[in-house]
Amino acid sequence: MTRGTACERLDQALARIDDPKGEGARACLTIYRAGARAAAEAADARSKAGITLGPLDGAIVTVKDLFDVAGEVTRAGSKVLADEGKPAAADAPVVRRLRQAGAVIVAKTNMTEFAFSGIGANPHYGTPGNPADRARIPGGSSSGGAVAAADGMCEIAIGSDTGGSTRVPAALCGIVGYKPSRLRISRDAVYPLSQSMDSIGPMARSVADCVRADAVMAGEERSPLPAPALGDVRIAVAKGMPVDNLDATVAKAFAQALERLTKAGARLGDKALPLLDGMAEVNKRGGVQPAEAFTVNRDLLDRRGADIDPNVRARLERARSISAADYIWMANERDALVRRMDAWLADVDVLAMPTCPIVAPTLAEVAAPEDFARKNAMVLRNTSVWNFFDCCAISLPIPGPGLPVGLMLVARNGQDRQLFAVAAAVERSLG
Repeated sequence: MTRGTACERLDQALARIDDPKGEGARACLTIYRAGARAAAEAADARSKAGITLGPLDGAIVTVKDLFDVAGEVTRAGSKVLADEGKPAAADAPVVRRLRQAGAVIVAKTNMTEFAFSGIGANPHYGTPGNPADRARIPGGSSSGGAVAAADGMCEIAIGSDTGGSTRVPAALCGIVGYKPSRLRISRDAVYPLSQSMDSIGPMARSVADCVRADAVMAGEERSPLPAPALGDVRIAVAKGMPVDNLDATVAKAFAQALERLTKAGARLGDKALPLLDGMAEVNKRGGVQPAEAFTVNRDLLDRRGADIDPNVRARLERARSISAADYIWMANERDALVRRMDAWLADVDVLAMPTCPIVAPTLAEVAAPEDFARKNAMVLRNTSVWNFFDCCAISLPIPGPGLPVGLMLVARNGQDRQLFAVAAAVERSLG
């Protein structure tokens, strides 16, 4: 999207949405033409008068289909909710803050039903094709937002991340995706998946755009990020599972990214992650996230299970047998592991690893249920770890000629601003 007035950039975004050869019909479920035009005109009027509402004034933004928008049914990618839901009485706090900051909300974007998959498929509203190869998955669950940002339908897409739902589609579509510390941004009036792990974050083509969206949503005053030299940053490369069994494209891109960082002055170390074994023990009993997802959607599942995406339904049904005792045990064990991981990461500033161990599979490669489940587990493998441990994390695109690959940087809970500063430095080094 070229620079220009808010109205000019809105015109560009709408042209991309409306392009019959593009993915607008599958990426954007609701288009706010009149409201966006009014917001863009107001932003341009303020600009002419030398007035600004802040870093998002006039920015072209989309929001995921799980945020309440006044007067609309929040569908969360579901036909059942579209049929049975009641119009929201008010905007979600996140949406309200975006509007108050002058953001031009152009569309509500598609998603995996109930946000419960990393593939990004939606049998009800269509699956947007990956910008790098339309025959491949976009990643999810914030599929529409990632495609919209990558394809120029918006400048910033607001999504959610419970197991990787901003970082996975960002990595597979070649953009930046951010997962903040869980309580950093309000989740009120946002359709939930897991109360323990849901977080709200932006996707965009640059770290700077994610920074300005995050600041507005978190209610922070705008202030310059620190600009650390990479040589002064303690960057550790994850050992073990996060770097095991990488496909050839990801392994090559990750190695090249580390080489570029080293040439830029970064001093890279290694960091073992023994606490992943504890996470695996918790998940053997079904997992906290699936148990909470089943609880949220149990009534819909019991009444209208046949109308729910079969792949999502299967994941929800597997959690039906989790007992209350097991859930309490898992939640308590997780809390202890979160505290231990925070201490374990105290000697590094960021931890580095590939965002996803594989590139985006083709749609044909996830057509069968068993293949869907296997690929879904793979794309979420590295990202879901940091929802479990309640860290903040960002995915940066690794430049290269092949399919998009993401570099994930992870920091301790509450270190969001510091992570952004390091990510901006890494982004510059990657080129």
